[in-house]
Amino acid sequence: MNGSIESAGVGTAAYFFTMRQAMVTSQLRTTAVDDARLVAAMATVERERFVPSASRDLAYRDTAIPLGRGRALNLPMATGRLLNEAYLRPEDHVLLIGAATGYSAAILALLVRNVIAVEADATLAQMARTALATTADVQVVEGALAAGHPAAAPYDVIVIDGAVEEVPTSLLDQLGVGGRIVTGLADRGVTRLASGRRGERGFGLAAFADADCVMLPGFNRPRAFTF
Repeated sequence: MNGSIESAGVGTAAYFFTMRQAMVTSQLRTTAVDDARLVAAMATVERERFVPSASRDLAYRDTAIPLGRGRALNLPMATGRLLNEAYLRPEDHVLLIGAATGYSAAILALLVRNVIAVEADATLAQMARTALATTADVQVVEGALAAGHPAAAPYDVIVIDGAVEEVPTSLLDQLGVGGRIVTGLADRGVTRLASGRRGERGFGLAAFADADCVMLPGFNRPRAFTF
């Protein structure tokens, strides 16, 4: 494969295509990302369009990509596993928390009915709008991540594309009965991926994998008072 990458030329469309297929093979298929529609979407969406120009050659690396102001684009594997565990359906109405530059929204747009993508950082929100300008059925909303977007609730799925210390009730209240939620969870320096479903009588959330995952701001667990 090294020869094919070198012949494609770093930074060319052929190079990025080769790296995208390598990402699918080495980062998704080896980590239980087995939804065929999702794998096809991640093999199609050009991740390099959603990273700063200086970092485009790193677009498909198994690492978070810094976006400035304390934010980063989540690892492809983490995003892939979260979306895989959401059991996405074509009719789903989805709330994406942590839109960043719009990469995950672009993937979701190929899989579900529509996407509300919330981003707190004004610069990132504008980058997402620009990158998604020709993508149908995605609305980028600028606002506090933990607030979600209740105006368009209830949602069939909530995707929190990063790690949080806790999922606030303000978000859970926007999930319809029977709806699914996936998120990263941070606990004492360890990040895990978790999923849950809202039932008639309550909500459950369970971790399904330990994995590196970028932290999202605004979800700190209240600290207990100590003397």
